[in-house]
Amino acid sequence: MTIRVLIVDDSSFICKRIREILEEDQEFKVIGVAHDGREAIELAASLQPDVITMDVEMPIMDGITAVKKIMGTRPCPILMFSAMTQVGAQATLDALNAGAIDFLPKQLEDIDANRETARYLLRYRVRMVASQATRMSSPRPLPRVNQEEHQSSTAENPIVKPIRAASAWPKTATSSKIELLVVAASTGGPVAMQYVLSKIPAECSIPILLVQHMPPNFTKSFAERLNLLCNINVREARDGDVLQPGTALLGPGAMQMQVKQVASERRIVLRAKQSGEIYSPCVDITFDSLAEVFAGHVLAVVLTGMGADGKAGAMKLRQRGAQIWAQDEATSTIYGMPKAIAEAGLADHIYSLEEIANQFKKLH
Repeated sequence: MTIRVLIVDDSSFICKRIREILEEDQEFKVIGVAHDGREAIELAASLQPDVITMDVEMPIMDGITAVKKIMGTRPCPILMFSAMTQVGAQATLDALNAGAIDFLPKQLEDIDANRETARYLLRYRVRMVASQATRMSSPRPLPRVNQEEHQSSTAENPIVKPIRAASAWPKTATSSKIELLVVAASTGGPVAMQYVLSKIPAECSIPILLVQHMPPNFTKSFAERLNLLCNINVREARDGDVLQPGTALLGPGAMQMQVKQVASERRIVLRAKQSGEIYSPCVDITFDSLAEVFAGHVLAVVLTGMGADGKAGAMKLRQRGAQIWAQDEATSTIYGMPKAIAEAGLADHIYSLEEIANQFKKLH
């Protein structure tokens, strides 16, 4: 089956490069090229592509506005291309909130240092985004956070929230005290995480770890956005951080995040991605370390995402007595990571995104 692609970018060079990479595989056919958001809306309506690749910054109409209008008229799976800058990261997060499914850096070397691997990953990601076309023909809108209801935060005027003292969280179905909540996701994760984490009450007094497949500048911007939207403290993790009650630490892009016991403290240990490691941050690597340190007193929640990262680590956590939740297929943007958990029989509960949010409201 041919995947029909509409490419949207104001750079003719970028459009040509994306076309060449995609059409190296006969599965793809570029049916149109648009150079601004307004033209993208017109071609999306007339050509009805299976997937759109969309630049963020363009003249006449930017990519974020175009995504909103396309998703409001004839929804279509959209993959964003963005510059690897903090401004690009913020704009890309806005595009994901507007309805885009996934994103990639505009430069091949930012996707992967190996050029051929980068080209393969580009085709793979476009293919996975296109696979959501059938679901989007009768879309089920996911709950979203209204960012305008929250006060903005700047470096000069940061949002400061109190750190809570530790206290026991109610016993789970496994009759063991939960000492850590860890939430993991990939494709679709930024929007899903924003929704469920924003429901955690300010009085939550357990540490939280967040693992989201994302490049370096993006994790910093994402952590800042989560801190703005959530009642709890959220920030990007730093090497040596001590896990604190009521504080969520997001694994930095291009790094692996582990937890080690150092004397009486549980500390974050960060290291650079090594050869052969596909994801950074990698859910399995984080989960593995938690299985060693927490002796099962962990609630691990696996949200939307492609692939099976987290399955092997969840198996080790489960063997130590941890509780595992997986997002259901109906509310997952890509039912890959939670599907792997469910099909392996590792999930204590399979919840919709709204059900997870409702459970998170009970954290204290």
